[in-house]
Amino acid sequence: MKTYLVKQKFRLGGERFDIKDDRGNVDYQVEGSFFRIPKTFSIYDAQGQVVSQITKSIMTLLPRFVIKLRSGHHFYIRKKLTFFRDKYEFDQLGLRVEGNIWDLNFRLLDEQDQTVAEITKEIFHLTSTYQVTVYDEAYVDLVISLCVAIDYVEMLESSS
Repeated sequence: MKTYLVKQKFRLGGERFDIKDDRGNVDYQVEGSFFRIPKTFSIYDAQGQVVSQITKSIMTLLPRFVIKLRSGHHFYIRKKLTFFRDKYEFDQLGLRVEGNIWDLNFRLLDEQDQTVAEITKEIFHLTSTYQVTVYDEAYVDLVISLCVAIDYVEMLESSS
């Protein structure tokens, strides 16, 4: 089990920020493109290797992202049109989402209903802060990428 702290640092331009583990060590670094279409994010591990590439699709009414992991696996996140609460759809994720995804308090479960990870939004912070607990190390890159993509959508919503 490993716990990470993700603090929202997105701006509408390019940005670079760190994702730290529970001991304060930098495990990931996120780098956003600046004035690039389509908007992309690259996530690097502590050794500087690319972990994933997140690309925002253009020509869509609502935000849609393609996440390509270094393992070759890719999945999609789409925001659905709703009137009261945010709702997301995941294609080819390979995990089941349980909980309150729109408030970023949810769990990811595998095919055997074992909890793979939990993402919890912390309150009483000036910027959005998430505690990400990953129970299965095989899913760390996927979970961090998922959290970064959803956090970016939330930032876009709050700035508009």
